[in-house]
Amino acid sequence: MAQTLATPGVYIEEKNAFPNSVAGIPTAIPAFIGYTEKAIREGESLINQPVRITSLAEYHSIFGAGVKTTFSIQQSQGASFDFQVDGASYKLVQDSESRFLFYDSLRLFFANGGGTCYIVSVGTYYKAESSQSEDDFYSSGSGPKLNSISKKALEDGLTALISEEEPTMVVIPEAVELEEGDCFALQQAIIAHCGYKMKNRFAILDVFKGTAARTYDRNDVITRFREGVGSNFLAYGSAYYPFLNTSIVQNEEVSFKNISNLDVLESLLNKEVDRSTDDKKKSDEIKAEIRKISNPDADADGVNQTLKVVSPVFKSILTKVRNLLNVLPPSPAMAGIYTAIDNSRGVWKAPANTSIASVISPVVKLTHDDQEDLNLTVTGKSVNAIRSFIGQGTIVWGARTLDGNSQDWRYINVRRTLIFIEQSIKYAAKAYVYEPNTSNTWVLVKSMISSFLNDLWKLGGLVGASPEQAYQVEIGLGSTMTPNDVLDGVMRISVKVAISRPAEFIVITFQQKMQES
Repeated sequence: MAQTLATPGVYIEEKNAFPNSVAGIPTAIPAFIGYTEKAIREGESLINQPVRITSLAEYHSIFGAGVKTTFSIQQSQGASFDFQVDGASYKLVQDSESRFLFYDSLRLFFANGGGTCYIVSVGTYYKAESSQSEDDFYSSGSGPKLNSISKKALEDGLTALISEEEPTMVVIPEAVELEEGDCFALQQAIIAHCGYKMKNRFAILDVFKGTAARTYDRNDVITRFREGVGSNFLAYGSAYYPFLNTSIVQNEEVSFKNISNLDVLESLLNKEVDRSTDDKKKSDEIKAEIRKISNPDADADGVNQTLKVVSPVFKSILTKVRNLLNVLPPSPAMAGIYTAIDNSRGVWKAPANTSIASVISPVVKLTHDDQEDLNLTVTGKSVNAIRSFIGQGTIVWGARTLDGNSQDWRYINVRRTLIFIEQSIKYAAKAYVYEPNTSNTWVLVKSMISSFLNDLWKLGGLVGASPEQAYQVEIGLGSTMTPNDVLDGVMRISVKVAISRPAEFIVITFQQKMQES
């Protein structure tokens, strides 16, 4: 009794009847790191400042939209080309060496069930010293100077995440836009951040040059990825192959403004008119519309729609531009799928055998034989396949971490479920720091953890016919602690859990039976 009974009277003493409980932490809070249109709010810079958002509309209000990627029309001498005019072949070549993928990747994330996430802007699309706006490109002929995607900037964004404890996934879509060595070095840093520095989050990686088909030689994209990603903390990351043909970029987002050498475009369209139209009046009318391409005061949408109708070549150019812009790495979509499955089924459900929204097809079509080496390899570095099945669409067909040979951490849902259990119990146990290291405290802690694990077992996160088979919680002198531990102020708790694993291989045995009648 804390109060001293000195004055006669009636005293009330309240006692807690129930122990503290463990509240499960959120499991689907990805952190995206990359370049944004804006990185300032209320006069303060947001560079390397993690910002929590809950919707794409909120992202627009804070960070703006995407950048207009431009292509130049070049004559093609080889067998590969995008379109032909007057017997000559042409192809579209991206002007910048790297492309800002962040905005479209975030749209793919939300399209696949994404919700609350953190945004870490490491810079804007255009260099600070450039005074031009994007629209000045069409009047001056030279656009604003684009920033280059920097490994150091992305690493600085990763470092900024150390101060945030809520994110449970890390995604950097623009890592694949770096040079090969820088990409692998950054991916190693991401895995080390998750598995060594923080130990409470999971990395979702893309395969460098994931648009290329496998060659099974020294330059094979999967072989290069396995060599480049290293061998440390592999249980804290997963990788997906190949890239995706998406439908994120819409038709109305693509126009003649995506072409940098408009003079070449005009010349080709005029050639098309000369070859396809004998009516001089009609020809002059179409050419008048074509000339509006270079007029900054013209109605761009109107010109675009008119040329789509009258010029098959123009329509094919815009279709090709849109197809190129819609090729995206799969990691943002997977972050959305992780989120959707966590919210609907639970973190213990493997994020596989589910279709990917806003995706037309994988860039590379994989077969059953192709996936064998992806899933099972002597190096243990499993890469999850994204495959297209007839009548089903594009399906995630793999649920392994990069540590594919480990019996403990082979599956993504096992690693993420244990992170969920560890962090939930860790935060709940903080209430008992500096409490007496006695049997009364041990009983309270054990009952608190056991109650949490029992609820998890009932939900299907742990396996076993009874709670005793699904989990064990041990704490106490002679069990987990020695007298020296008590003297040193150390309370040791031992938790054993049986986490559900996916039925990755289903074997059905058939045998003929002798006729009995």
